[in-house]
Amino acid sequence: MLYRIEIHSAVIQDLEKAIHYYEEQQPGLGKRFLKAIDKHFLILSKNPFFQTRYDDVRCLPVKKFPFMIHFTIEEGNKTVKILAVFNTLLDPKETWVKRK
Repeated sequence: MLYRIEIHSAVIQDLEKAIHYYEEQQPGLGKRFLKAIDKHFLILSKNPFFQTRYDDVRCLPVKKFPFMIHFTIEEGNKTVKILAVFNTLLDPKETWVKRK
């Protein structure tokens, strides 16, 4: 059974910022980034049981891009809640504290 993906509103901003940055670096790179994110969301919908990093938050690294998807699982209603998509090269503590 597939898990439903629920995306926190701040994640949209995370993704828009990253896409804009990558498009400035090289045309089409933002689109490739979004395609990689979509692929990882699909992976999570099929099997979200990746390593728990802290509290009940799990993380999935994005291949080929320095980003980590932070999420929780609600087993009862088969939902994966995407909390953040952070650049691993930046310090996520400031943003994460604001997000929690």
